[in-house]
Amino acid sequence: MKIAKHKVVSIDYTLTDPKGEILDQSGKGQPLQYIHGIGNLIPGLEKALEGKGAGDALKAQIPHAEGYGVRDEELVQTLPKDNFGEIKDLREGMELEAESEDGVRIITVIGVTEDEVVVDGNHPLAGVDLTFDVTIIEVRDASPDELSHGHAHGPGGHHH
Repeated sequence: MKIAKHKVVSIDYTLTDPKGEILDQSGKGQPLQYIHGIGNLIPGLEKALEGKGAGDALKAQIPHAEGYGVRDEELVQTLPKDNFGEIKDLREGMELEAESEDGVRIITVIGVTEDEVVVDGNHPLAGVDLTFDVTIIEVRDASPDELSHGHAHGPGGHHH
């Protein structure tokens, strides 16, 4: 069976940056499971996996435009520390949820002074070209339940 829209795909992967540093990987014996073609993966990786089958292995070079997008410097903002009143121990590297026009967005604290907090609303991998080393473990049809929920069920999938 080939990878196509609405197939549940299980993959083992290692994600590296242009320097070859490992950014993420599936756990041993715990493949990532997703439904293909509905936006669960970055566009470049879905494109690279399309039409492949169980047992196939590939190295996919994903330019940042097909990954987490281009960095937008307008998403780096300096805000009054008072805006973060209820958060104790604010420090660089903290990830916080923020309401935006597009819904909830993760922002990263990149600087803290006595009165101000600098935050970055870009995805941490925005502007980074990515390489995925992928082995396809299994390809199967998604159940109607999985399709209605928008994610795979079972080991490696999303649980309620």
